[in-house]
Amino acid sequence: MGSKSNRSRRYTEEFKRDAVALVRSSGKTVTEVAREIGVIAEGLRNWVKQDTIVRGQGAPGELTSAEREDREAGRGRRETRSVRTSTITDLGLDFPHAVQAAKILRHRTDIRTGTVTRQTVYAIADMTAREASPQAIGRLARSQWEIEALHHVSDVTFTEDAAKIRAGRGREHMATLRNFAITTLRAAGHPSIAAGLRETSYAPFARPLDLLDLT
Repeated sequence: MGSKSNRSRRYTEEFKRDAVALVRSSGKTVTEVAREIGVIAEGLRNWVKQDTIVRGQGAPGELTSAEREDREAGRGRRETRSVRTSTITDLGLDFPHAVQAAKILRHRTDIRTGTVTRQTVYAIADMTAREASPQAIGRLARSQWEIEALHHVSDVTFTEDAAKIRAGRGREHMATLRNFAITTLRAAGHPSIAAGLRETSYAPFARPLDLLDLT
């Protein structure tokens, strides 16, 4: 059997970086370097172009080919997230410190019903592509969603916004207790905080202690 062609072969990121570094340091043309290392010249040219964009030296609005895709299954759903970023300096936007724009696409499938939902989120950052890759921006966005989800549970399940405690630091103390309860129930494997609270309330003098390992 013959070997795979250069066009169909997959190269590691380390190999691509080394190839680009060779182009930049050798003084040779992309075609010459491609011939020496046995790759398609057009592919090497694209690697060099991508590296230029990542360095923040690409044309304004040029998209990176680096796209982060995460898949996650849990809490009764499957979720796929992809992130694409673009350098937006020198575009004359009314955001003086904006350097990158990101498009985050989320697909969720309800495992029980099969219902598919799609959400697109746009974000801007004051960090260059070298300072914040699509992967890093995806992680930052996800951490923000987790914070929002925590606030949503606190408000809906614990009616936090309706709390009337005003004296001293009572509000901060109650918020800490609510967050502690949410974290404890999640750690115990309860996908629904409301259902976890109901189950715990059936034996209020025993189950909370069981959750905390204080029996």
